[in-house]
Amino acid sequence: MSESSEHATAPALIGSRTSDYDYELPESHIAQRPIEPRDASRLLVLDRRDGSLAHRTFRDVLDLIPDGDAIVLNTTKVFKARLLGHRESGGPAEILLLRPAEGVTDGLHFEAMIHPGGKLRPGRVVTIADDLKVEIVDTTPKRTRIVKLVTDGDAMTAVERHGHVPLPPYIERADEAGDTARYQTVYANQAGSVAAPTAGLHFTDDLLARLDAKGIERVNILLHVGAGTFRPVSDDDPSQHVMHEEWCEVSAEAAARLNAIRARGNKIWVVGTTGVRTLETVTDAHGIVQPYQGNTDIFLRPPYQFRGVDHLITNFHLPKSTLIMLVAAFAGFDATMHAYRTAVAEQYRFYSYGDAMAIV
Repeated sequence: MSESSEHATAPALIGSRTSDYDYELPESHIAQRPIEPRDASRLLVLDRRDGSLAHRTFRDVLDLIPDGDAIVLNTTKVFKARLLGHRESGGPAEILLLRPAEGVTDGLHFEAMIHPGGKLRPGRVVTIADDLKVEIVDTTPKRTRIVKLVTDGDAMTAVERHGHVPLPPYIERADEAGDTARYQTVYANQAGSVAAPTAGLHFTDDLLARLDAKGIERVNILLHVGAGTFRPVSDDDPSQHVMHEEWCEVSAEAAARLNAIRARGNKIWVVGTTGVRTLETVTDAHGIVQPYQGNTDIFLRPPYQFRGVDHLITNFHLPKSTLIMLVAAFAGFDATMHAYRTAVAEQYRFYSYGDAMAIV
């Protein structure tokens, strides 16, 4: 055996490189506005048993989910985290509030992304409105900023009054009045996200009522979605990617209900990758869901054995993103990429305001 062949590098397994998760998507397929009504969006159903695909409408989830099974919903609420104002020089400035600053409980200090970063050093102030200013306090090791909201009244009331809906960067328009309600699930109840858990955007109150009437249980969990959800994987070796942290919570009641559902032989349908990240964070090696409150930086990619999720309802995700890797870990790499190529060919609408996929 030659020295060169003896030390030859084995070829990488398909699905083990970031570049494997690339796909071509015409810009016209990126949904710029939501469809109405919510549950009229299309639903691509992927059957993991044989890789088959079926084209349905989202409201058909009522037929897919058997009675006695459960749907898990992330009840986080998007807040108007994007603040537009001006610097002391008069130049424009933008503040994107990410989450409350660690170790500070006054409701005024936040970790934030800012622009222009070079001109907004600690000590500078951005004026958003007469009754709301943002003081730059510190720079974090991640190069984000710690900022302080300065206002005479309640800080979050001022943010909601003057802030903008933080639409994703691939929606190439300014937020509009309708986005306040539409870039939000109908069951959202606890503010803290800078991006919507988009798989849940397809549910209407009527569809949820029909699911309830069928005997499908609803279990609420919480994960506050951060801006890191849009961060691309820049290294072709996914193991080198530093996963972002997000705050999540599973109550003792929710954990007990999920364990009881599984114990009687029924299945767990998780709505959205945020719910998957949460459940896989809190489910132990024996498949038992544990109550939890805290951060998660779990990165789910092939190969991975899921412990807390039986079926997944999700939107279509960006190429080479951590979220498409999560879907591939759940559905299988080949089946996932085939489903995405089919969705492109069939002109499904992609990303936050786009169509959905059910993996059964």
